Amino acid sequence: MALQRMALRDFVLVQALELELQPGFTVLSGETGAGKSILIDAMQIALGARADAALVREGAQRAEVVAEFDLPSEPALLAWLDEHGFEPGSSLLLRRTVDLQGKSRAWINGSAATASQLRTLGEALVDIHGQHAWQSLMRPHSVRGLLDAFAGVDEAPVQAAWAQWRQAQQALQQAQDNQAQWQQERERLQWQLDSIEKLAPGQGEWEQLNQQHTRLTHMQDLQQAAALAWQALDGGEAGGEGGALPALAQALQALEQHGHIEPQFAQLQEQLQPLADQLQDAARQLRDYAQAQEWDAAELEQLDERVGQWLALARRHRQPPEDLPALWQQWQQALQALDAGIDLQALQAAEQQARERFMVLARELSQQRQQAAPRLAQAVTDSLQELGMAGSRFGIALQPLQQPQAHGLDDVQFQIASHEQGAPRALAKVASGGELSRISLAIAVQTSRLGQAGTLVFDEVDTGIGGAVAHRVGALLAQLGRDRQVLAVTHLPQVAACAHQHLQVRKQRQGASISSSVQPVQGAQRVAEIARMLGSDAPSQATLEHATEMLQEAAAQAQAQAPAPAAPRAAGKAGRTARGGKAGHRP
Repeated sequence: MALQRMALRDFVLVQALELELQPGFTVLSGETGAGKSILIDAMQIALGARADAALVREGAQRAEVVAEFDLPSEPALLAWLDEHGFEPGSSLLLRRTVDLQGKSRAWINGSAATASQLRTLGEALVDIHGQHAWQSLMRPHSVRGLLDAFAGVDEAPVQAAWAQWRQAQQALQQAQDNQAQWQQERERLQWQLDSIEKLAPGQGEWEQLNQQHTRLTHMQDLQQAAALAWQALDGGEAGGEGGALPALAQALQALEQHGHIEPQFAQLQEQLQPLADQLQDAARQLRDYAQAQEWDAAELEQLDERVGQWLALARRHRQPPEDLPALWQQWQQALQALDAGIDLQALQAAEQQARERFMVLARELSQQRQQAAPRLAQAVTDSLQELGMAGSRFGIALQPLQQPQAHGLDDVQFQIASHEQGAPRALAKVASGGELSRISLAIAVQTSRLGQAGTLVFDEVDTGIGGAVAHRVGALLAQLGRDRQVLAVTHLPQVAACAHQHLQVRKQRQGASISSSVQPVQGAQRVAEIARMLGSDAPSQATLEHATEMLQEAAAQAQAQAPAPAAPRAAGKAGRTARGGKAGHRP
């Protein structure tokens, strides 16, 4: 994967620009303030960086950036495109616009996308090293990140385990801090439960109590009613005349005597006989009720007491009596939940389990860092020898933290020894600005070699160096360009001379407005630009000859060290490698 084309419209100082890029090592040069870093800024916007209205060129309504890459071949990236509904197409086209209100819109292969999706792609497509990258060597998290990138490890599982451990710690600490308050609440709940458990109100018991109490209270009236009903049916205890049963018996007897004469009497007898049986059964029950039921004062007293307990408890808790069983259940559940919340033993076990999980992952991460540190240190040391720091030794010290952190158990520190026998010391204490720039470049080169991004961008990372060291930086970037696409913004002629493609950024004034354009320089134009970078605004014959020698020397060295880089695009495209003006834009 490599960046094939960039198109800008109304972006900062650029009115319209289309730029085609070649494989290999490309440099962008130009006078200070010409806008060399604008292209890098535009690339970052296309790759999902934060955008605002300041990016819109003065007098325009919106800015637009297009970045076109080779069709990705990595299965994971193709799978990502398919998963999110983006058609692969013949290439990968990223487009983004920003208006005067700061609102941005994005597209991937013509389909609407989010800035977050652009950033996800950007991480796989381009690796950008900024001009102040050396400052990150002073930041612990950046140092650790560089080592982890070289080791190919991911902190995410450790960070997730750390978050779970912290959550378990907080839950335990909260339980310990609030134990007194929770204990007071538990005692209150327990007192309420004790008061209601003495009554132990059953579901539906209140209705049964009311019914039984009413029955016993009216027992005498009930007995008298049963006796009167029995007398009406059976004629009383003497079994005398006047009852319904004796009268019905007489009717049945009369019908039976004449049933052989009148068949209808037999039918009537059959109808009346079941009625006689039912009345006989009812009379027997009424007799038993009237004779067996006795008024039980003790039972009524017990019922009175039970009803009184219900009413007293209902008044105490200001609840209807029939709601007491539900209230009892509610308090039981609340107490169980409270007991679970202050189960210190369970919380301690959960905290210990989360801690052990974190420590396992953190130790694995530490082991990976310890294995990678010597390899990165040696690789950077080798690069430093090539960058004019002969005898220097780069070191990586891993010290255990006093307390575990979200990133693991290690304090990672970059160190440098000024000579082979010297003891390594922290960079911040011994390295100068120029040395820090070279160290940063060496680390960037080594970590980039292991990355997956097809395009590497170095934005003035050669600040603070010059002479033979600058030439070596250019050779190192050119060496990277044999396998990857490398773009570098530089002000050093030694670096520019080593490039496979040279682009010059120019600032132009058109009336009251100022715009920037980018043009490829070759042949005599490139010689003139190298001469200008040597410090001659009006190149003399001597500076032109010096520039020519630098280009020839770089070309010879590149040819001697390795095969030539990948062939540039077809010659038919050379004339339109970069264009300025409105006609040059192709969205």
